[in-house]
Amino acid sequence: MYNDQIENLINLAITDGELTEKEKQILFKKAEAAGIDLDEFEMVLDAKLYDKQQALKVPAPSVAAPKSDKFGDVKKCPACGAIVQSFQTNCADCANEFSNVEANVSIGKLFEMINACENERKEEDISIVSAVGSIFAKAYGIGGGDKILEKKKSIISGFPVPNTKNDILEFLSTAIPNAKQKGNFLTRQQPENKSHNDLAPTWFSKCEQIVMKAKFSMKEDKKVLEEIMLYAKELGIK
Repeated sequence: MYNDQIENLINLAITDGELTEKEKQILFKKAEAAGIDLDEFEMVLDAKLYDKQQALKVPAPSVAAPKSDKFGDVKKCPACGAIVQSFQTNCADCANEFSNVEANVSIGKLFEMINACENERKEEDISIVSAVGSIFAKAYGIGGGDKILEKKKSIISGFPVPNTKNDILEFLSTAIPNAKQKGNFLTRQQPENKSHNDLAPTWFSKCEQIVMKAKFSMKEDKKVLEEIMLYAKELGIK
């Protein structure tokens, strides 16, 4: 039905009879790039997943079922109890607007985890080298520097995407400055800019992930989507 690359990606994603949020994001991004109608694509994906689950004889959860995580994803509407999809800002059954959920602290929690990594690096540097050597190690990636940097990237990349419109807008407004390179061509690798710039591409990818997901999950909330696309424009995300 679709080109070989997309068909192969679909088959790989549903091999185990399940479809994770990350797999869905990749598939929808590829479909959008290929000019495929996303509503049609979701319907086809649903059907293929169902067929695979029947072949494997496993329970068939909905493709659009929300994924829970320890930071408090919205699962049910607090007003009527209806199941809520990720990125839904209003209940489809009763029109209740979602706000004040636990996920509101997600961006703060993310920075707490990143700061904990930085403290861990300082402890490692002190234990490995002298005070002078620590400065050298940090500048040239010796000791704990590279390992801690990769840990920070992993935390940012794997951090749950917020669900409510306030959380999405707050996350983007806070993350976008971190996604921009500091300094010019000559100064980007200077010590005062380097640690920031090493993480900027990872922050950019996280913002791009949120924008991409919002584009096909928040079609009905035009006002919020417009705000999100203004943030996207700051980073050149289309």
